[in-house]
Amino acid sequence: MTNQTPSALGFIMPAEWAPHSAVWLAWPHDVTTFVQGMDKAELTFCEMIKALEGSERVELIVLDDEMEKKAKHLLKSQGADLNNINFHQVDYVDVWTRDYGPTFLKKDVFVKWGYNVYGKSEEHEIYYKPLLKDNDVFNKLGLPGQKFEPGIVLEGGAIDVDGRGTCLTTEQCLLNPSRNGQMTKAEYEKYLFDYLGEKKTIWLKEGLLNDHTDGHIDEIARFVALGKIVCAYEDDPKDENFQTLKDNYEILKNSSDAQGQPFELIKLPMPHLNLNDSTLVSEPGQKAPVSYCNFYIGNKVVLAATYNDPNDAKALEIIQSCFPDRKVVPIDCTDIIYGGGAIHCMTQQVPLV
Repeated sequence: MTNQTPSALGFIMPAEWAPHSAVWLAWPHDVTTFVQGMDKAELTFCEMIKALEGSERVELIVLDDEMEKKAKHLLKSQGADLNNINFHQVDYVDVWTRDYGPTFLKKDVFVKWGYNVYGKSEEHEIYYKPLLKDNDVFNKLGLPGQKFEPGIVLEGGAIDVDGRGTCLTTEQCLLNPSRNGQMTKAEYEKYLFDYLGEKKTIWLKEGLLNDHTDGHIDEIARFVALGKIVCAYEDDPKDENFQTLKDNYEILKNSSDAQGQPFELIKLPMPHLNLNDSTLVSEPGQKAPVSYCNFYIGNKVVLAATYNDPNDAKALEIIQSCFPDRKVVPIDCTDIIYGGGAIHCMTQQVPLV
C-alpha cells in the first residue's frame, strides 16, 4: 500500500470519451425511487444495455439469484445479448453508480470517495437513510486493482473533466456543508489535483431548481471534446432556471482550461417537465430537475436522455454534431427522472487500459 497520491504516481482521470473496457450499471429495484412503476424503469435499462452492445461490456449489479434470473429473462425478451453482460450479486438500494461508485483512473486503478446520499439521510430519513448502504457496494464487490481512499465525500456526478487537467463543478454542491463541513475551494482543489490530476477547477454557481443533489455539474455543463463544452441554457427569461444557467454560461465564457485556452461553448436547450408524484418535490406539478446534459459517452454510442419534450429533437441534433464518430441513441427518461437522475447518473465507465 503506497502513501503516494494518484497524481504523484502519474495518474489522471481520463475524459469520458477516452476508450472504455466496460460500464457499470445497477438493476433498478427500489420502489421508493421509481414511483412511476418498476416495469418502466426495467424496460429503460434494457434499452440502455441493448444500445451498448458493440460499444462496451456491461457490468451489471443485481441483488441475488432471483433478480439475476428476472433481469436475464427481461433482457433476453427485449433482444439484448446476455454475452455482453457480467452479473454481480451484492446488497444495494439504488441505481446511481456514478455517485456511489469509484472514479476509475485506469482499468485497475480507482478512487473510492465517500458517499453520504447527498447529505440528506437525516433531513429525509425515511427515504434517504436506507441508501447509505450504497457507499459500501463496490467495497463488497472487491474490485481488483489499486484503490485510493481520500476520506472525503464526493459524488461522481458533481465533477466533469477533460482528461487534460481541467475540472468543472459547482459551488452549490461541493461547498454545501452537508458534504464535508466547511471545506474550502482551495482544499477541494488540492484533493482534485492529488487524486484526479486536475490542475484547474472551474466553479459554476448553482445547478437546476429542485435538484436534490445540490447542483450536480452533469445536469448543466459537460465536456464533449478538448476545449469544447455543452451548456444547459434556458431562453425564457420567465423560467426559474433562466438566470442560473445564464450566470453559469457567462462564467464559462470568461474561463480558460488548464492550458490557458478559452472554451468553445455550445448551448443545449432545456426540456420542460413537471413532477406529479415524487420525493424530490414538496408538491405535485413542480419543475423536474431535467436537462439534456445528462448523457453518457460510450465508445461507439452516446446514450442521450429525452423527455417527450418539443426540444428533444433539437437537443439530439446538437449532441450528434458534437460526436460525429458516435451514434447518438435517444433513451426516454420521462419515468427515470422521478428517481432524481438520468443516464449519466446511472453509469460509471471503466477505462480500456
